[in-house]
Amino acid sequence: MTPNDSGQAPATAQLASSAAPAAATSPKATRRKTGGAKLAAALVRIALPLFAGALFLLAWERQLIHRLLKLKLYQLPLPSAIWTAIRDNQELLLGYTRYTLTEAVLGMLAGSALGFAIALVATAWPRWGAGGLLVVAALNAVPIVALAPTMNLWFGDGMLSRAAIVAATTAAAMAINAHKGMRMVDPLSLDLMRAYAAGKSEVFLRLRIPNSLPYVFAALKINATASMIGAIVGEFFFSSRGLGYLLSNSIKVAKMPLGWSCIVVAAIAGILFYLIVEALEKIFAYRKA
Repeated sequence: MTPNDSGQAPATAQLASSAAPAAATSPKATRRKTGGAKLAAALVRIALPLFAGALFLLAWERQLIHRLLKLKLYQLPLPSAIWTAIRDNQELLLGYTRYTLTEAVLGMLAGSALGFAIALVATAWPRWGAGGLLVVAALNAVPIVALAPTMNLWFGDGMLSRAAIVAATTAAAMAINAHKGMRMVDPLSLDLMRAYAAGKSEVFLRLRIPNSLPYVFAALKINATASMIGAIVGEFFFSSRGLGYLLSNSIKVAKMPLGWSCIVVAAIAGILFYLIVEALEKIFAYRKA
C-alpha cells in the first residue's frame, strides 16, 4: 500500500501545517509584537503633542494669532523675542526661579502636612474632625489677593509670608483627598483587622494610610501646580525677588518679552515639579504592583 493510499502523507502534511501557526504565535513572537505595539503607541503619544506644539509656535511666530485676535506685537511678543529675553536674562531668571520654587515647595509641604493631619483627625474622630474639614475648605475659598496682605502682616515681607499663602491654598486639597482615601477602605479588610483585635493605631498604619496613598498623591499633583500659582501671585504684592516680582515689574515698564519669559519659565518649573511628584507616586503608591 502506498503512502497516498494509507492516508499517512496527508496526516503528516496536516501536522506540519498545524505546527506552523503554533510556531508563529510562540511566546517570543507575541512579546515582540506587544513590545512593538507599545513602542508605536508611545511614539504617537509623544509625537502628536510635539507636532501640535510646533504648529502652534509657527502660527504664533508668523503672526497668525495676532491677526486672528487683532493683537499688536507689544501685546503679545513673538516666540523669538521671548527666547531672546530668556537667553539674555538667564542668570536672573534662574535665580528668581529658585527663589519662587523654594517658596512653593516649602508652602506645599507645610500645607499638605496640615491637610493630612486634619484628615487623620477627621477620620479617627469624625465628630470633632468634620469641623476641621469645613474650616480648611472655607480657607481655600478665600482669594489669594485677600490672603497676601494678611500673611504679610503676620509673617513679614520675606519668603515665609509667600510660603504661608501657598500652605493656605494647598491644605484643602490634601485634607479632602486624604480623608476620602482613609474612609474608602475595603469593609472585609476592616472586619479582618477587627477580628485579629487590631487597635485603632494599627488599623490606621496598616490599612487606612496605605489605602489613602493614591488619593494623597492625587492631591500632591494638584498642589504642585497650585503652589506655583500661590507663590507667584503672592510675589505680585509684597516681594523684592521671584518670578512674580519680575513679571509685575516687567509689565509696569512695558518689557513684555521679559514678562513673557517669566511666564514660560514658571510653566516649565511647574511641569517639572508635577513630573517629580508623579515619579514619586510610581515609587511609593504603586511599588507593590
